[in-house]
Amino acid sequence: MIHRKPLTAALFLAPALAIYLLIVAYPLFQGISLSLTDSKVGNAGHFVGAANYAKLATDGDVLRALGITVVYAAVVVVVQNGIGLLLARALYNRPRVRRLGNALVLVPTLMSAVMAAFIWNSLLSPDGSINSLLRAAGLDALTRVWLGDPATALWAIALVNIWMFAGYSASIFLAGYMNLPSDLLDAARVDGASGWQRFTAVEWPLLAPALTVNITLSLIGSLKVFELPLVMTNGGPAGSTTTLTMLIFFKIFGGQGSFAYGATIATLLLVVVVVLASTTQALLRRREDRI
Repeated sequence: MIHRKPLTAALFLAPALAIYLLIVAYPLFQGISLSLTDSKVGNAGHFVGAANYAKLATDGDVLRALGITVVYAAVVVVVQNGIGLLLARALYNRPRVRRLGNALVLVPTLMSAVMAAFIWNSLLSPDGSINSLLRAAGLDALTRVWLGDPATALWAIALVNIWMFAGYSASIFLAGYMNLPSDLLDAARVDGASGWQRFTAVEWPLLAPALTVNITLSLIGSLKVFELPLVMTNGGPAGSTTTLTMLIFFKIFGGQGSFAYGATIATLLLVVVVVLASTTQALLRRREDRI
């Protein structure tokens, strides 16, 4: 019986492992292999080694897209989780509306990114609801061509991303709140601690696991954003919303047909996601261990 356990475990793992190898590992290997060639449309390509990777270091389009992607991710992660935390705390302190409120904040998350992009395209258009409300409030000076101005386009897309997933972050934080030991919170109230003191001394430290999950998920999701900039601005205006995923799309399908170089940029994006997500998670896990 003892000797059968490893075999039984292997049999249970085999289907999942086969699917992983077929859907994840094999395409990844093929993509990396493709990045080592000069393949283009209708051309199988020849092996060029690390030439494509050397080109990345001097390619202004790649460096700009990398900067846009990192800045976008930083803004989305901070604001999305900040709003999610505020929503979670508000729902936790209001048990009567907690269940309904949690369901309502998740509604945008259930919407497809393409549908959300079309809706917000309408809202953010020059004659859309956002500018109409500003004009009605006498704030005509604040009206903008939100998606047509390089100074605001990226932040408009970030707003939609935050609107979609702040509720998701709130649900994870709320689950963390529901697991807080009530005796500690009650003791803090008895001792006369204010709401802010209870949050900083009790709630925030004990929400560390929920924070780790939220930061990791939102970081990975925002680094890989694609549908929102594709539908809302198509990478414009003047390349101000061209993230790494958009640049990969343009290199492969935007008329250039550079399969190999697109795969190279995709590999760069993979490395960026893995490094940033792993580093962030390691730091947050270390924080959990210190609590």
